[in-house]
Amino acid sequence: MGAGGITLVFSLGRRRKAAAVSTCPFTPTAAPPSGARPAQPPSPVQQVTDRREAEGFVRQFHHEQPEAGDVERRVREVLAAIDRTGTYEHTPAELSFGARVAWRNAARCIGRLYWRSLVVRDLRQVTSADDMAAHCFEHLRLAGNGGRIRPVISVFAPDRPGRPAPRIVNDQLVRYAGHRTPEGRWLGDPRGAASTARARDLGWKRDEEAFQVLPLMIEERPGGRPEWYEVPDGSVLEVPLRHPDHGWFAELGLRWYAVPAISDMTLEIGGVRYPAAPFNGWYMGTEIGARNLADTERYDLLPVVADRLGLDRSSERTLWRDRALVELNVAVLHSFQRVGVTIADHHTESERFLRHIAQESRYGRPTPADWSWIVPPVSGSTTPVFHRYYDPVDASLRPAFLARETR
Repeated sequence: MGAGGITLVFSLGRRRKAAAVSTCPFTPTAAPPSGARPAQPPSPVQQVTDRREAEGFVRQFHHEQPEAGDVERRVREVLAAIDRTGTYEHTPAELSFGARVAWRNAARCIGRLYWRSLVVRDLRQVTSADDMAAHCFEHLRLAGNGGRIRPVISVFAPDRPGRPAPRIVNDQLVRYAGHRTPEGRWLGDPRGAASTARARDLGWKRDEEAFQVLPLMIEERPGGRPEWYEVPDGSVLEVPLRHPDHGWFAELGLRWYAVPAISDMTLEIGGVRYPAAPFNGWYMGTEIGARNLADTERYDLLPVVADRLGLDRSSERTLWRDRALVELNVAVLHSFQRVGVTIADHHTESERFLRHIAQESRYGRPTPADWSWIVPPVSGSTTPVFHRYYDPVDASLRPAFLARETR
């Protein structure tokens, strides 16, 4: 146990790489198949940066950052670089602005009030899998911040004409393994099944436990064989889950990690794509208590909690699911608060999102929002975000975080 009841995840040994082992053939969804997928050629990357997108971003940057200098001069520099090389390079200030605005534009995120606070790590010169892995683990330590979670993004090399950049295979920097036992039951997180199978094919050895952190996998050459790395000592904060009123809850042995770092989305800024740009905010309690631990295709814990509460499960009309769901969410919020780890409740975060909309409105900017993602999965109609319409989602809005092309 770490200080204050926070669990530190320890590695199973020294870092391992795929090259050292023998060869062998994320948005909540249903559990993916656990079988390994055959290698496929990489998807085509953008060959030439779009001039209009590049110029549009530069003008947006200078409009919102008037102290940045002569916009016309910068536009000429960017367009000349595209004509000469097929792409251009963002300045550090442009990169930071673009990453933060991509968060501001994320229609599925309720926590956008804090977009200006995003810590941007400029790692564009880092291209080896070894170095990327080391920086990803440092990202987790920086973001974890002893429990006071910081929003962080680590931006690695962009795709260039004819030279696709490395990719992180994992959908999150931290994800629990999941697989079916010989008896046919799930051990761990079914959402991690595909990654578990792939890691095992690369030579990773799993433990028989429900909350085992998967190794980090990186494709230095997209479509090639990934390198894999054990999570080092002290990189991941985990919170043991307890209930304020029910001592038996601790006997369930539940825990969850504190930093939800998405790592399989592409950051696009002004026509330049960064396929490896892991980023995190902090959890809203319902993401853990109402989805990760409660969904039938995830840990499916509502029947277990209901039985321990002594609820009548003979009929849906007893609302045993609803009652167990509330207590599970109470436990999540209580546990994070107990050990001093940042987490938001859905009522407070809903009110903050409306503050964000009002703030953006004062600047004359729309706030696109996907209602089905903004409204929390617990007590939706009791939150202010339920009772209103939002600006429509604009798929062309940039900068943006984009779903990575399937390969």
